[in-house]
Amino acid sequence: MKFRFQLQSDSDVPASTQLLNQISFAIASRQFPPGYQLPSTRQLAMITGLHRNTISKVYHLLEEMGLVEAQAGSGIYVKALGGVGARATALERFPEARALVQKSLDALLACGCSLEQARGLFLAEIDWRLRCGAVLLVAAPARDLGLGELMSWELNRALGIPVQRVALEELDAVLEQTRAGTVVTSRYHLARAAAAAEPRGIRVLPLDITDFSRELALVAALPKDSCLGLVSLSSDLLNAVEMFLHSQHGDDVLVLTTQLEDTPRLRAIVRSAQLIVTDQASYGPVARLIEKLRADLVRPPQLVSCGDYLQPASVAALKRELGLG
Repeated sequence: MKFRFQLQSDSDVPASTQLLNQISFAIASRQFPPGYQLPSTRQLAMITGLHRNTISKVYHLLEEMGLVEAQAGSGIYVKALGGVGARATALERFPEARALVQKSLDALLACGCSLEQARGLFLAEIDWRLRCGAVLLVAAPARDLGLGELMSWELNRALGIPVQRVALEELDAVLEQTRAGTVVTSRYHLARAAAAAEPRGIRVLPLDITDFSRELALVAALPKDSCLGLVSLSSDLLNAVEMFLHSQHGDDVLVLTTQLEDTPRLRAIVRSAQLIVTDQASYGPVARLIEKLRADLVRPPQLVSCGDYLQPASVAALKRELGLG
């Protein structure tokens, strides 16, 4: 083997982390190119003196990070991460990247870091962010799992990665089985989620919701004694919006709310409302129901889909935190 594994026994950095960083660097620097077979746990145990279980955990983390893949009966292989031109392509897409890296490296060296220490700092931060992005959990209260479903629907579409919904009441138990990841929730539930996640070193990020200014303007323009229908996956959102609208318009507008699964109530709203406002996930089913009932309707309701429930700026910040853009 050309690459030499060297673990420092007197280092404050755990030996497993040293090994993880060294393999990550070997892959990133193409000393272990795509398709390269890593040593077996037995071979690496003989080389490093680490227990085979420790090496297995390191390989599992590398697999979670998307750097390697296990092939049954064969071994652990480096995954292809964009081909031979990946580094050049990155520099073409982000021409300022080299200058930023050099500036950061110069600043670390000026602080007294060695090149080896600087490399470790960079790799540790990258590894941390990769591990945080390995699992994305959306936490919402059990009484309103529709809220988690709505947030997950938008995040999956925006981020393009798997999103797992979990009840806040079950978050503690779920995190017992999760070694790394990120929990997201609305600011209303931030403290409760943080109480379960932060003691385990798992970060929690709050997401802001939109102000619904466009939709509120449509409601304000309704004639007196109009009927407004609200349809959402989230029961809590429906209750909050209904109370807010009553505070703003009193009895001037009759507000009827429902979730998709309550078909009889949804049909009644379609027949009665002049305007129906839905979240994006509910828009398609409501539009199909209106079309199905069109022949029986004197005047089909105006159907409006809300903008994103989550503020785009908040989702963009999450995307950056996860290293996705």
